[in-house]
Amino acid sequence: MKALSREILKKAQKNSYAVASLNFIDGLTAQAYLEVCEEFKVPMILSFAQAHEKWLSLEDAAWIGRKIQEKASTPVVLHLDHGQDISFIKKAIDLGFNSVMIDASRESFENNVKTTKEVVDYSHQRGVDVEAEIGFVGANENLENHEVVNSIYTEVNDAVEFVEKTKVDSLAISIGTAHGVYKGEPKINFERLYEIREKVETPLVLHGGSSTGYDNLRKCVQGGITKINLFSDMINAGFAAIKNENVIDYPSLMINIKENIKEEVINYYKVFGLIER
Repeated sequence: MKALSREILKKAQKNSYAVASLNFIDGLTAQAYLEVCEEFKVPMILSFAQAHEKWLSLEDAAWIGRKIQEKASTPVVLHLDHGQDISFIKKAIDLGFNSVMIDASRESFENNVKTTKEVVDYSHQRGVDVEAEIGFVGANENLENHEVVNSIYTEVNDAVEFVEKTKVDSLAISIGTAHGVYKGEPKINFERLYEIREKVETPLVLHGGSSTGYDNLRKCVQGGITKINLFSDMINAGFAAIKNENVIDYPSLMINIKENIKEEVINYYKVFGLIER
């Protein structure tokens, strides 16, 4: 069923768990996510990133997402991840996305506020929720178009001011995670998370969940994170199916890809506190 991001995240915040934001790039990945959510009766934020339009058009992503929402008996948000320009975000809203992220985190604080506020004003008039990012979540080597760059931690006072000025529905913060797959051990600034959580009532989002480590993510959820983005670990799990002994042709490969992805999703939902361990 179609659901509002603000309602799902506020409930997660109240009950101290996190919801997975799962990026899909085709019908197979989206169906794998849906089957887990249906089996365990858990909510999902089904996400499509602007950077992934090279693999799937926005129109096709919207069609798949709407069909998933129609089929689901559990709450599903169709979310645009890392929207990088306002015209693309408006197009996504027109196509049926009911949650969007404006990512102006590499702009100056003032420009980030200005751009985000414009998106919030437009989206809220249409019943669409908005996520934005303050600080900057960097990137390791990955399959997306993120450059390999370091993160810039979110400042507490900036987060407070940003939320007050933009009225965003959720806030992505930078505390040491990065997009893509880590080389080495991730170092998460939990103290910064606790400081932001104490000052900001808006639900907090963590990008770069893949390969951050179950213990780190569990601690992030306990510290107040309500939404965690996952992509690399999902598609890597799917790709690993090519090594399965029972893959003998294309149909069996598709089945194994879906099962591998489902297993990965279940593991993460256990970490996030929505499925019993």
